[in-house]
Amino acid sequence: MDLAIPPFEPPAPIPRTVPPGRLEVIRTVFRNPLELWGEASYTLPWIDTRFFGRRSLIVNHPGLIRHLLVDNASNYKMQNVRQLVLRPILRDGLLTAEGLVWKRTRKAIAPVFTPRHAKGFATQMYAKSIDFVEESYFGADATGLPRDISVDMAQMTFAILSETLFSGEIAVSEETFSRDTENLLHFMGRIDPMDLMEAPSWVPRVTRIGGGPVMAKFRDIVKNTIDMRRRRVAADPANAPQDFLTLMLALIDTDSGLTEDELQDNILTFIGAGHETTARALAWTLYCVANTPSVREAMEDEIDRVLAEAVDPVDWLESMPHVRAAFEEAMRLYPPAPSINRQAVKADSWTSPEGEVVEIPAGVTVLIMPWTLHRHELLWEEPRLFRPERFLPENRGKIDRFQYLPFGAGPRVCIGATFALQEAVIALGVLMHRYRFDPLPGFRPWPVQRLTVQPIKGMPMRVTPRAAKQAL
Repeated sequence: MDLAIPPFEPPAPIPRTVPPGRLEVIRTVFRNPLELWGEASYTLPWIDTRFFGRRSLIVNHPGLIRHLLVDNASNYKMQNVRQLVLRPILRDGLLTAEGLVWKRTRKAIAPVFTPRHAKGFATQMYAKSIDFVEESYFGADATGLPRDISVDMAQMTFAILSETLFSGEIAVSEETFSRDTENLLHFMGRIDPMDLMEAPSWVPRVTRIGGGPVMAKFRDIVKNTIDMRRRRVAADPANAPQDFLTLMLALIDTDSGLTEDELQDNILTFIGAGHETTARALAWTLYCVANTPSVREAMEDEIDRVLAEAVDPVDWLESMPHVRAAFEEAMRLYPPAPSINRQAVKADSWTSPEGEVVEIPAGVTVLIMPWTLHRHELLWEEPRLFRPERFLPENRGKIDRFQYLPFGAGPRVCIGATFALQEAVIALGVLMHRYRFDPLPGFRPWPVQRLTVQPIKGMPMRVTPRAAKQAL
């Protein structure tokens, strides 16, 4: 790293030094939960606290996290507040289903996302990334005018997801879908005060009143997509796409137990949420890299070399360690899913290597916060700085499996983790081979937590062709 240029510290809330009062908690959680956490959340291995009279355990110790998410995972169900926020959107989709519904759905979908199968999507990911660069948005004559990269990345990842999992047959345009997703998360993706008080789901949430029409629109998109594919399968089953959508439809006619409503819930989960997390992580990556010239240079050199050697895109994930490291470091600083919320079913306890005992009574809320975990002073050197070298192959062994959780862990680990990593490296390789992304002077995107960590006022950047590039 060039010592003449100071390390880059991306924008993020400063840890609180004074605990907030009840009213301030409500205001902060509604405005931006990332601003709620105090110094203790970034310095202690665990914190026993109370929210609205209910005991909560905030966990940052990798050993305790392993106990909660792996060793005794069956004792921890989805936390009530989380479900009150997500179930109105996703119902019994894979992210929100529990018990037997979750088990049978996960078992049925898993074959599509094995690492071996995910590699089979590389050619489609590459082709859609090329389309994005050459035709859809930037074109060959980029002017350098500011563009909202957060919108561009959402459109790009939606196009990739549509092609890989649905063979391009989703009943909506990419431009309209991007706006609809933003509206959906604005109205439906935040915690309402009634959620904090764990009011029953039938109690109206004033903050979500405006989300009804866009939620209905998403349900219509799903229904029309399913109907369109059913007609195609019925008309010519031999030539119907053998993709995720066809697989899900076939499950209805088997003994999988998947119902028509669960089919729609899972299609909505993958259409609505499947591209959102990767899109946000890509935008934050481009912003952080743009503010770190030495990292950008290393990435560009690596990308140019791999392309000059005509390495198959299926091998880019292994062939571009600097690109992957930058993406993973961006996910450390801006984890797409910033919280993992559980609730103890039965009383439990855990003993640390030092002999300290953590008692976890039944009903206690357990919060594992990748946002604080990934910036924790006991676990990371200079945790607020963007330093991708942490994730280079020679350094990865220093990172405990349970101190870095961009995709979660345990039985409910993100089923699309390999898919997302491969997609991100291919997209960054294509984008950065052709273009330079530069920040606007004086603009610092501010992270807010909805369902994902988003830049509240977008991510405007200048996009210009690189002076020297080789043909893709």
